[in-house]
Order: sequence, then structure tokens, then C-alpha cells
Amino acid sequence: MTKVYLALYKGKKQGWKPRDIVARFSDWLTRKLTKGIYSHCEIATSIRDCYFDCYSSSIRDGGVRFKNMPLPPSKWDLIPITDVSESEINAFFELTKGKRYDWFGAIGIVLKFRNARSKYFCSEWCAEMLGLHEPWRFSPNDLAAIYHKK
Repeated sequence: MTKVYLALYKGKKQGWKPRDIVARFSDWLTRKLTKGIYSHCEIATSIRDCYFDCYSSSIRDGGVRFKNMPLPPSKWDLIPITDVSESEINAFFELTKGKRYDWFGAIGIVLKFRNARSKYFCSEWCAEMLGLHEPWRFSPNDLAAIYHKK
């Protein structure tokens, strides 16, 4: 059976290109507004060593996507998720892949307004995948608090 994780990003983007600076600012702002150490989250399944198949909605990639990538412990915390199967992840991904990133929904976590149902931000996608009620209400830090307790 494939191991499934909630992957939480605590790293800081390196570099001085305009895209790197924007990413670093976005991470900082997310952490400040949601009062925590995480700025992004993924649902990840283990492949080998530190490599994972990762599913989420990403600012940097423009929306819902699948990506194979390393999740080094210096930048990512992994929380095991036992009540979701790889086939459930794949099925939900197929329903949502290509949906655009929901900027207004992400801001809505702080301002408490509802988002567009045709778009997703990272923690909303993960929360819906995990079966949480009103997934648009959760930040990466909220998900960390919920799943650290389980």
C-alpha cells in the first residue's frame, strides 16, 4: 500500500529573479496572514527516497496539477494520512486537474468570504480531497493543526 502524506511547505524560495522575489513575498504573506510556519500544502504519495508524487493547486504552476518532486525535510514537513487511498487521490485529481488557482479564495481565508467553485487554492484542494466540510475555510496551517492531532 502506498503511503500518503499531507506535505507542508516551510521553506523559503532562493534567488533574486523577479519570479523568486514574488514567490518569497507570497510565502511570507501567507505565513503572516494565517499565523503559522507553512505557506503551501500538497497531498503526496511516496515513490522512493525523498521523491514524491504531489497533488495540489499551486500559485507557481497556475492551478491544480500533479508533479513528481523531492520534499527535503529542511523545506517540508510530512504528516501521514491513513484514511485516503492513492486511487481516491487520483480520482479527485482527474475531476479537478487544470482548474485555475483561486487567488480570491486564498485571500478569503483571512477576509472570511467564499471563493469561486471553479478554482482552487492549495489548502482548499487538499481539504476537499481529505473530505473536510467547507474546504475553502482551511489554510495550510489549519490543516497542519487538524492532522497533527489525529
